[in-house]
Amino acid sequence: MNYLLNTKSFRLFFNHYRFSLLLVCSVFLVSCDRLLTPDFETEITEVKAGQYIIDPDHASLVWKINHLGFSTFIGRFNEMDASLDFNPENIETSSLEVVINTASLDINNPEFAEELRGSNWFDSETFPQAVYRTTSLLESNENTFVFGGELTLLGTTAPVNLDVVFHGGGRNFLTRKNTIGFSATASFIRSEFGLSRFTSFGVGDEIELEIHIEFQESS
Repeated sequence: MNYLLNTKSFRLFFNHYRFSLLLVCSVFLVSCDRLLTPDFETEITEVKAGQYIIDPDHASLVWKINHLGFSTFIGRFNEMDASLDFNPENIETSSLEVVINTASLDINNPEFAEELRGSNWFDSETFPQAVYRTTSLLESNENTFVFGGELTLLGTTAPVNLDVVFHGGGRNFLTRKNTIGFSATASFIRSEFGLSRFTSFGVGDEIELEIHIEFQESS
């Protein structure tokens, strides 16, 4: 009899302990979730204004070009710097500058990548940087924007529009810095910048750009 009572008491104690443990774990997980995604905003007007700089670990610049009509040839630039003067309440006063190291060109062919850095193509030794600056806001629709801007490449400057999508912003729980994220697309005619090699043989004249980038508040 005493054995049965002791067994029953133990089961009651164990069930109570298990319930308490589950309750504590649930509270802990909810707290963790709040820590992992604090203050994240998808409305651009709720994001903090100020000076932002690129987070190079979370930024990519991909370029695409038609290859003889058979496929799209894809490459990227691995090194760039960018600064953003951000005013969510008055987007037209925001401005962006991006500086690209053309020697950081990267494709799945090291020998051809070296050729593309040469004088017949990007001429990275003479023109080590390409620069893009926004000049005006052309269109605005909630979290999507079209900015007018200027691209300087191979010593030539010409207008290039930038289509931007705002993804969200808030305090990054890892860096503890205010962070905002965007994606963007643009295109330009390479021959306008003197980059005209093989255009008459079916290699595309239009270069498409695809950008994914995070900015951190400048400290």
